[in-house]
Amino acid sequence: MARRPDAATPDIDAFTRTYWDAAAEGRLLIRQCAACAQPHHYPREFCPYCWSEDVTWHPASGRATLYTWSVVHRNDLPPFGERVPYVAAVVDLAEGPRMMTEIVGCQEDELRIGMELEVTFRPGAEGGVTVPVFTPPRDAD
Repeated sequence: MARRPDAATPDIDAFTRTYWDAAAEGRLLIRQCAACAQPHHYPREFCPYCWSEDVTWHPASGRATLYTWSVVHRNDLPPFGERVPYVAAVVDLAEGPRMMTEIVGCQEDELRIGMELEVTFRPGAEGGVTVPVFTPPRDAD
């Protein structure tokens, strides 16, 4: 019987490869429309605001604020089951778009709507996909 792909593994195609390759290098990319200048995320081949196909990749600052979250205590899909509990979240990127993600390095009772966050990257196991996640900023000492 063929092994089923990991439920957490995104499908990487010619279009999304740029995004995932950048993540593997520790860089977060978003798409921006040349016609209306609107940034957007998740990556699409067209602008969700004006429908232009003149969109390009742009580096994001990696800064965000917490919009909402939920602590997941049960998830039977691999590899999530071994991570529970974890914090599934939606963040507002400094550039404007909202992004679904996970919060790491923070206790549940420390989470606050509007708290500042910064991107970090979770490497995939055994050559898997590196995924952007968010954490409270490190002290700037």
